[in-house]
Amino acid sequence: MMMKVAYLWISIIVASLALEANGDIATKYTAMYVFGDSLTDAGNNKYFIDSTAKADFLPYGMDFSGGPTGRVCNGKILVDFIAEMVGLPLLPSYADVVAKGESILFGVNYASAGAGILRETGYRFGRVIPFEEQINNLRKTVAQLKGQLHGKDVSEYLANALVFVDMGANDYLNNYFQAEYYPSSHIYNLEQFADLLTNLYRKHILEIQRLGLRKFLIVDASPIGCGPIRSQNMKCNTTLNHMVAMFNTRLKSVVHDLKSNYPGSAFSYAPLFQVFISLFDNAEAYGFKVKDSACCGGRDGSNGTKPRCFKNTVPCRNRNEYLFWDGAHPTEAGNRILAALINNTTSFYL
Repeated sequence: MMMKVAYLWISIIVASLALEANGDIATKYTAMYVFGDSLTDAGNNKYFIDSTAKADFLPYGMDFSGGPTGRVCNGKILVDFIAEMVGLPLLPSYADVVAKGESILFGVNYASAGAGILRETGYRFGRVIPFEEQINNLRKTVAQLKGQLHGKDVSEYLANALVFVDMGANDYLNNYFQAEYYPSSHIYNLEQFADLLTNLYRKHILEIQRLGLRKFLIVDASPIGCGPIRSQNMKCNTTLNHMVAMFNTRLKSVVHDLKSNYPGSAFSYAPLFQVFISLFDNAEAYGFKVKDSACCGGRDGSNGTKPRCFKNTVPCRNRNEYLFWDGAHPTEAGNRILAALINNTTSFYL
């Protein structure tokens, strides 16, 4: 009975999402600006010769209309679905805006695979774009907008744009947990490190706010212990997840503080951590037959032992039945459900 109810519920959510994606709702925002890491990167690392944190080759993007773009997925990523839900087109990466002159009038994606809140996070991948630098790229976009809106009120335009932020997971995965390469775990205990991250996070959010943005959807860090490369026996690694949860608890308090102290702006907290765990624990009810192995995670494409999908690997055929595309990132099907569940857990853009 519970299984049937779950299937019915998700069918309603996805049907609603499909209606919105087809343009049956009015655009609620002038634009959308995305800051994040590999869960939300639309291809900002692909032009970096010295970066290994990129996915601009097949089979990445095999189910995306534009082919491989740098999205760490077989198709659409989480923010693609969020943009559709609020009536906006798919956003260009900042890299493509610079390289190809793509339009910035509906927003820009600044996210960078491997990046974190701390500048040094992810440096072992080569060139990545940390949160601070992503904001610097936003500054350049704001300057461009003043020339492109042709007399329209730029401040009003920015005030009615949506800011989507997803940062923090890499500061654990590609910093604190790699003590042989990074000093952070030798300097800070877990509570001190969580405080360091959230204090810097708050500072960066206010930097964005000072540029004129007023509507924020802040997504907490995902449960890094649930990916195929870290989960065991069909269960998430609770030790890893507990460490990230310490950061999320503080981040939620930061959002509450911002709400109280900046009433002219809107701040919403999206509990991706809990949503993802719920999806993982009830994967079968949402139509996923495989949750503990990646569709394209190993050299032979048969397991999730590798964090990345290697070039020209042959992935699984039944991609819609897999929750994870590679060892750490959801399939397009997984991202679609996550977007719908996030929409269901916040009234921010309903």
